[in-house]
Amino acid sequence: MNLDPASSPTRACATLRGARSGLARRSLVLLLAVLQFTTPWLLLPSPVHAASALPALGDAASDDLTVAAEKRLGDRIMLEIRRDPDVIDDPLLLDYVAQTFEPLITSARARGEISEDLQGHFSFETFLVRDRSVNAFALPGGHIGVHLGLLAMTASRDELAAVLAHELSHVTQRHIARMVAVNRRQSLIGIASFILGVMAASRSPDAANALIMGGQGVAAQGQLNFSRDMEREADRVGFGVLEGAGFAGVGMVGMFERLQQSSRLDTQQFPYLRSHPLTGERIGEARQRLGVSGAGASLAGNSGGEPARWLHAAMQGRARALMDNRNETLQRLARTTPASNGPAGAATSPTSPISPTSPTSPTSGGPSETGPDALATAYAAALAASRLKDWAGADSALRRALVLARPYEAAERAVEVLAVESLIDRGRAGDALTLLRSRLDDGKRTSLLLGARAVLAATGPQAGPLADIKPRSDALQTWVALHPSDAGAWQALGLLLERRGQPLAALRAQAEVQLAYGDLAGAADRLRAGQRMARSSGQADSVDAAIIDARLTAVELIRRRVQVEERQNSGGG
Repeated sequence: MNLDPASSPTRACATLRGARSGLARRSLVLLLAVLQFTTPWLLLPSPVHAASALPALGDAASDDLTVAAEKRLGDRIMLEIRRDPDVIDDPLLLDYVAQTFEPLITSARARGEISEDLQGHFSFETFLVRDRSVNAFALPGGHIGVHLGLLAMTASRDELAAVLAHELSHVTQRHIARMVAVNRRQSLIGIASFILGVMAASRSPDAANALIMGGQGVAAQGQLNFSRDMEREADRVGFGVLEGAGFAGVGMVGMFERLQQSSRLDTQQFPYLRSHPLTGERIGEARQRLGVSGAGASLAGNSGGEPARWLHAAMQGRARALMDNRNETLQRLARTTPASNGPAGAATSPTSPISPTSPTSPTSGGPSETGPDALATAYAAALAASRLKDWAGADSALRRALVLARPYEAAERAVEVLAVESLIDRGRAGDALTLLRSRLDDGKRTSLLLGARAVLAATGPQAGPLADIKPRSDALQTWVALHPSDAGAWQALGLLLERRGQPLAALRAQAEVQLAYGDLAGAADRLRAGQRMARSSGQADSVDAAIIDARLTAVELIRRRVQVEERQNSGGG
């Protein structure tokens, strides 16, 4: 929550104009929309057409935002966000964040923080934003965004979990809805105005600036104090959730102090502190909960032992190389390992970048050369070099990373995933599949999507028979049956089905992608296209056509139910 009185509409616009572009810019508008719309600083007049542009948010006389209405608001926001290329589905990082988040959900449920109503309506999911700034934010309906910059700066999984626990607590304590209740009618107007600003930002940043600049600042100390209470409550509840999930509570204190110290060097890179301002009081309370006094205590946090420490280092390195697309950044990261043996794009030997002939122990050196930080550095260098097509540099950094990670299975697997990706990027899909089969085919999401990518990238002599595609698509078909909301898996499956010559099944998969995104109209359009294809090709009686018919019926039922709920909640009967 932005509680800083200096955060006037004028300053907010200056920050917005300074944002990098793309989702970085729109994320800031989004944060203003969902975290500031009820603070005294930004209450906007409602446009005349607001009611027709938004989902129904509840009866006009209602004092609060119902759980169902908050879910619809969150789904509408996420529908816009997911269309942005800066929201990335990096399977390895997304899986890592999800595996950190899931124990927190279990802990919150066990503590009674997640009611049956919330459990039945809210998504409780995380998504990744390609942005080098340090930030995370909670949206209505339980969606939590994590910037790659946050992943890159955390020193341990406990620190990452501390941030996620805090954001989860904003959701479970219904802080957005409670702030709406305080401001009554004005808050609904603020929601409408800011959500329209988010949508305008996707087309014209200047339009979003104009909406913010049109706001009126209202000083209300009572509301400000209430918001400060919410931050303290999120700290208190989040700490309990964090420790209940098995993470070290020291991670929260460590994260607070790391943020405070780092932000003094570069305030522009820490938007998290603009929406969650740190105070000595909050840090002191966190230390008191932990029973730690003084700034000299060890605040590293390492609940998972050495394996967790090394895996987090690999994820740090991956985030560093993915969070910033600029060539100068990638070149800087790639130079942090020994110089490559040839110019960018130089040919390399046909052997795998990691092989049984690689060294089995680190070279001599101090902790900075052989510890987890060295793995993060080597991993980032390998990924950056691959993105620059410096294959010799990538191979050098990969071998270095493998030597460091080899004692720790999860960290070693993360390096091997990167090796497979690098082989695909340099046009060696056949070698990538060989390495994948021998080391990584474990049926998990990362290996499934990596296998699909390798098969789809294979061309010419390496393409192989269609039999090579079938097991990949069959495995993904099993996965989506268990995880029907996995848009990335459905998308990969659709491409594989097209390659197999199954256009009807591919259209169904495309529809499921849209359904997972919450785009009911888009899903229905693709299913109708499948019906037309089935009729025109004489396949109307096929199994695929029958599935498409059934899915279209289900989607239309959902659409009608949503329309009825919105009419009822808007007082339309």
